[in-house]
Amino acid sequence: MRVAVVGGAAAAFGGASWSQAFAATAQPGPSPYGPLQAADANGIRLPAGFTSRVVARSGQRVAGTSYTWHPAPDGGAVFADGSGWIYVSNSEVSSTGGVGAIKFNSSGQITGAYRTLSNTNVNCAGGATPWNTWLSCEEVSTGRVYETDPWGVNAAVVRPAMGRFKHEACAVDADHRYVYMTEDVSDGCFYRFRPNTWGDLSSGTLQVMKGSTATSGSVTWANVPDPDGSPTATRYQVSGAKKFNGGEGCYYADGTCWFTTKGDGRVWAYNATNSTISLTYDDSLVSGTAPLTGVDNVTGASNGDLFVAEDGGNMEICIITPDGIVAPFLQVTGQSSSEITGPAFTPAGNRLYFSSQRGTTGSSSGGITYEVTGPFRS
Repeated sequence: MRVAVVGGAAAAFGGASWSQAFAATAQPGPSPYGPLQAADANGIRLPAGFTSRVVARSGQRVAGTSYTWHPAPDGGAVFADGSGWIYVSNSEVSSTGGVGAIKFNSSGQITGAYRTLSNTNVNCAGGATPWNTWLSCEEVSTGRVYETDPWGVNAAVVRPAMGRFKHEACAVDADHRYVYMTEDVSDGCFYRFRPNTWGDLSSGTLQVMKGSTATSGSVTWANVPDPDGSPTATRYQVSGAKKFNGGEGCYYADGTCWFTTKGDGRVWAYNATNSTISLTYDDSLVSGTAPLTGVDNVTGASNGDLFVAEDGGNMEICIITPDGIVAPFLQVTGQSSSEITGPAFTPAGNRLYFSSQRGTTGSSSGGITYEVTGPFRS
């Protein structure tokens, strides 16, 4: 996955360190980037050496373009575009949802902005594919997955074989040829889709994870009989399906799929090689005050650090290091009625994009999309 998108190459996730971290959930500790400094002119608290800029605001034209940035910016990803890149962003509003994109040149200047998907319903998160498409997921009870073109050349295509349920995020595992998907309900499931032909999502098999209520151990998978989810919702079709409390972000690298559940403040790790599951983080199992609450979107850096955005909490993006340290990386101030969405790195790994979905107004019309530049670990 990362060959085409974030980081530009396969992730070096330090397997030994993560194996040790899986033995116990991540605990608060000093950030490798140091403490957060006072808020900058954009209201962002960052470590020393980092800067922020606003790249788009909902309801306003993206600088130098004719595209009006969409409301409620949510999940996103970065795609390499020659020496530049493209940041795609969902719009989590009903009926008119869809996806917008901003194109940057090699120096980070905006060179274009446009729509790649229109008139869909509550597009929350999604995932990037190795064949350079963005999967945009609808977060409604019979939500669908749309495969979109970040360049806006090819029309978006709905992918019904991937199931109709309250989709949140997805992550592509090119190693084992699956797409993992989360479901944002309190008794949701964790799914995977196996295309009949790799690179073609028009047909395939939808499966759901099965297992006990334990937070670690072996799991199995079973086919979902009716991916259409009607009249019986997909999460109720398989006896013994493992339940997760509000599935949110989803990210795959180097044999592991990390996903979050907001209902219980957890970051999970699914080992795709040996089909086991474990907890990477649980906000109820930390010593002292939990630095990360309201876990939501998640992405990773090339060195193995996870970056988890908060929906609520302290409006932070927190880092979880491979050696099990969790600490704030940045904080958005003055926007307590919003949530942080869409974190994604550029191919070089030195710029991080994300949005405050409702900005300072607390309304979907007040979204703000940011870029943070600095000495990220490699």
